[in-house]
Amino acid sequence: MGSIKVEPLSSWVYVLVLGMGLRAGAQTASETPALPTRPLQLPLSGFPVPAGQVSVMQNTAAGGGSNGSVDVINSSVTITAPYNGSIPSGPATSVTMELTLEQALAMGLKSNLGTLTQSASEQQARGQKAQVKSELLPQVNTVVSEAFEKENLRTLGVSTPIIPTTSKFNYYDARAARLNQTVFDFVKIRNLQGAEENVQANVKAARNTRDLIVLAVAGSYLQLQATRARVQAALAQVEDFRAIYQRAADQLEAGLATGVDATRAKVQLQTQQQRLRSLQADLATQRLRLARLIGLPLGQPYVATENFRFTPIADFTQASALERAQRDRPDLQAALSAVKAAELAVKAAHAERLPSLGVNADFGAAGVTPTNHSDGVYTVSGTLTIPLYQGGRIEADVQVASAALRQRKAEQADLIGQVDQDVRQAFIDLDAAADQVVVAESNRGLAHQSLDQSTDRFIAGVADTVEVVQAEQAVVQADDDLITADFEHNLGKVSLARAMGNAEQILPQLLRK
Repeated sequence: MGSIKVEPLSSWVYVLVLGMGLRAGAQTASETPALPTRPLQLPLSGFPVPAGQVSVMQNTAAGGGSNGSVDVINSSVTITAPYNGSIPSGPATSVTMELTLEQALAMGLKSNLGTLTQSASEQQARGQKAQVKSELLPQVNTVVSEAFEKENLRTLGVSTPIIPTTSKFNYYDARAARLNQTVFDFVKIRNLQGAEENVQANVKAARNTRDLIVLAVAGSYLQLQATRARVQAALAQVEDFRAIYQRAADQLEAGLATGVDATRAKVQLQTQQQRLRSLQADLATQRLRLARLIGLPLGQPYVATENFRFTPIADFTQASALERAQRDRPDLQAALSAVKAAELAVKAAHAERLPSLGVNADFGAAGVTPTNHSDGVYTVSGTLTIPLYQGGRIEADVQVASAALRQRKAEQADLIGQVDQDVRQAFIDLDAAADQVVVAESNRGLAHQSLDQSTDRFIAGVADTVEVVQAEQAVVQADDDLITADFEHNLGKVSLARAMGNAEQILPQLLRK
């Protein structure tokens, strides 16, 4: 009888121990399946998104003057989001601020939305690099668990009626440290290298953003200066037309002029007054735009105090500027880093075919309950993963990465040509504007001489207001041509600074007062 009772009992104990062993095995790190690492997939374009733009738009128009017409280049600075916005720097004051170009550039580089947007992109790239890097570093956790289970032993193959159908199990596991460590995984290594190049691309893109902000702020400042000069010239011209009208009215009263002469002079006076009001409105609008670019406090009154006159460029030749641009243009350097990141993405995709090795380990206590356990329980396991067949996924990853590489190489080649064009175009504009300044100065002098002669003839009664008005209109156009020529030449210097790269350092050297 005793032997008959022992056998079922030992079988039951065996089943219990087996069940507990199954539960314990489920908790160990060695049972964690190893999944293949996927390469990072890059966007096709290496250009940052959103990609705002700051550019100089040009058109050629026929000007006017007392000695025929002058062909003038009329340029404007086109600024799109995010460069046309900023974060206001604080509350406004009632004191009118005297704003220099240097101050405007410093404020724009600090508060313009382009700077802040690119800074966020750079921060995001650094965060993505840290995420990729963390996959190569040890992952250590503390895991505590306790399980209470009721099992149906019949599911384990125990069918004897001597053993109960169900049994309860307790399992307690307190791993003080559970370690997962990648020993080598070339996909992760290439991903990390690519993430570093992506960071460098964003750092260089941030420098390019600063160059674009310099172009936007300096161009807007010069445009504001040119409009202010037109307002000042218009004020003087209104007074000249008022004097002409007064003389015509006096001569009409004295019977020395006709009513048509007086009316003609009055209409021209009103026309110039309306032109003055339009220029003043344009000046106020440009003040608002510049304030938005550099982040001035909302409603802050200010005046742009600096005047930049025509000074020939002598420090750079086209050859030296081209060499410097190909070396220093930050957007070109960013494109190169974007290409390197794409090359590493292709290598990461190819590396999916290589084996990878990881180590898992844990140490702690385990037992039936927290009060009934064994210390010093540990598990150490190594996992070698060798890809055999992935259903064509690796080839697909290689194709996707290769497409991004081809696109980015094409963008880099195009940008090399664009940099070359930017420098050459800047010198073309500078040469054309310099010639325009010389002709405009001569034409202005001639226009003023012709006005003096026409005025003398009108006072002497040998000419009517037609001649005087035409001469005054020639002066208006000649003054505007000279202002435009000065602006175009200085804007050409700003464009050259941006074309060469590092515009913050080069612009003060080019743009002299």
